[in-house]
Amino acid sequence: MSNLIPPHGGKGLTCCLLEGAELKAEKAKADGLKKVSISPRAKGDLIMMGIGGFSPLTGFMTRADWKSVCEKYLLADGTFWPIPVTLDASEEEAGGISIGEEIALYDPEVDEIMATMKVSEKYRMTEDDKRFECEKVFKGEGTPTVEEFWKIAKDDHPGVQMVMDQKEYNLAGPVKVLSEGEYPVKYKGIYQRPAESRKIFEERGWREVAALQLRNPMHRSHEYLAKIAVEVCDGVFIHSLVGNLKPGDIPAEVRVRCIDVLVKNYFVEDKVVQGGYPLDMRYAGPREALLHATFRQNYGCSRMIIGRDHAGVGDFYGMFEAQTIFNKIPTPSEPGKALLCTPLKIDWTFYCVKCDGMASLRTCPHKKEDRVLLSGTMLRKGLSENVPLPDHFGREEVLDILREYYSNLTEKVEIKTHAAATGGK
Repeated sequence: MSNLIPPHGGKGLTCCLLEGAELKAEKAKADGLKKVSISPRAKGDLIMMGIGGFSPLTGFMTRADWKSVCEKYLLADGTFWPIPVTLDASEEEAGGISIGEEIALYDPEVDEIMATMKVSEKYRMTEDDKRFECEKVFKGEGTPTVEEFWKIAKDDHPGVQMVMDQKEYNLAGPVKVLSEGEYPVKYKGIYQRPAESRKIFEERGWREVAALQLRNPMHRSHEYLAKIAVEVCDGVFIHSLVGNLKPGDIPAEVRVRCIDVLVKNYFVEDKVVQGGYPLDMRYAGPREALLHATFRQNYGCSRMIIGRDHAGVGDFYGMFEAQTIFNKIPTPSEPGKALLCTPLKIDWTFYCVKCDGMASLRTCPHKKEDRVLLSGTMLRKGLSENVPLPDHFGREEVLDILREYYSNLTEKVEIKTHAAATGGK
């Protein structure tokens, strides 16, 4: 019997990914079905349902699920779930599909059928419906009124733009996943299924595992957070997003190299596991912190490290809103339906010159001017603009990798600009 936290939802890992003869037969059938093109976000959601990362979900949400998740953080059956997982389709596509019909979910970017789906429901998403979802999921304390939120969200919030750009209908129903896309090959050794991370944790004898969410390269603050987690848990799972990010974010393969060198030189290696997962960022701040804790429970993590601006974007969210939201979520009557992965709440961290080390607002008595404030945004800006970074911002081994990446990026831009100016000569 496992000592790890059970998967979310009380049903074990619910995996929709087919294998062997069943996969071969479903692929053959899929070739003859109507195709519905899916977005990169839906592709990541599909893969997570396939590998059990989104347990207990086995398909895209009905209108009842969608509305209940937006309003109550609960699926229609009372299971905790913080963010809608829906599949959009155009009016033309939805109009040509009957309830009960099986369809093929197609990724146009790589010309591959990712899954089949038996359509149980199709429902129109009006502009008001989309606005309702955005206000419930994306609005935070950084924009106190709905008017303030929409004034800037329509242009500056990538998650809001993603929802508002969705097609006119949502399709609901159970899925059979046929592929994990490029992830097992492109990120071999990093990309993992929940069953695989659980096996690693069990082999190491871990019981309490903390997850560190990463979409930026690890700077000193991330390193400090991970080491706090190692002190209070059996180990830390450095879990990087390897799906799509917003323009300007640093690619996953570069971040993986940074983590590798940091773990090798500055951690006790058998206290750290590195992994990757295939989702796109939604930039939903507090709600996304809850989603991160939910699927980390499926990966075997009992704690989720939550810092000052988890999954945030711009000034949409309060500084510690991603922590306080855990105190506000409902507790379902059935224990298996509740979120069991708890937050490891850590205050704003920084390097303090007078403390001569990493510290937080809880431990450092000194003034603002004594502190080197660290953030992924500052790191990207400094490196992309070739501005010297403050001392103790990051480990030199990591910064060398990032400088190399930005140097190559600049060279490519210069070559492209030159080619455009000279007609390719």
